[in-house]
Amino acid sequence: MAKQLPYRTVRTAFERFETAEPEPRGELSHTNAYTLLVAVALSAQATDAGVNRATKELFQVADTPERMLALGEEGLVGHIKSIGLYRNKAKNVIKLSRILVDEYGGEVPSSRAALQSLPGVGRKTANVVLNMWWGFPAQAVDTHIFRVANRTGLAPGKDVAAVERAIEDNVPVEFQRHAHHWLILHGRYVCVARKPKCPACLIRDLCLFEDKTA
Repeated sequence: MAKQLPYRTVRTAFERFETAEPEPRGELSHTNAYTLLVAVALSAQATDAGVNRATKELFQVADTPERMLALGEEGLVGHIKSIGLYRNKAKNVIKLSRILVDEYGGEVPSSRAALQSLPGVGRKTANVVLNMWWGFPAQAVDTHIFRVANRTGLAPGKDVAAVERAIEDNVPVEFQRHAHHWLILHGRYVCVARKPKCPACLIRDLCLFEDKTA
């Protein structure tokens, strides 16, 4: 695990991210809070591109919890069979849709605790929804963010919870709304796992990673 970079260095790194991409966007297709919630729940152990292919037609017929319940579990399965763990995910989506209708009037709650009480929704999924739909500075730490945070020294931690706290503690507050997306996109396209693209990296001179690629 890398050492924590000094505050001024962290600030410089995020200033560069902001200059390069002032308004980063998540890559999961959605039209409302409900379709975002479903897309994120389906994305566990799957790629965003794969989820988007599956949900393109799904969300045309089921973009609310009521319409998803009308579609039913088997109808949902027919749309998401290309996604890993589709059977279990379909069960959870139908269950959470029923809860949203019965307990929340068909609306997606904007509380982390309420979101996490839904079937198949963990802290990471809740944080993505809070961040992407409501603009709350929640940090959804996935494998990309965990790798980048530790490799660079921007927000090191021994587990995802520690990295989430490190981002909240060390990233200047004005960058926290978009920190999640800057880090995940950096990890997905530049600071990749096997052979990071260090020559193309915006923060290569700030990063603590010792085995930089030429």
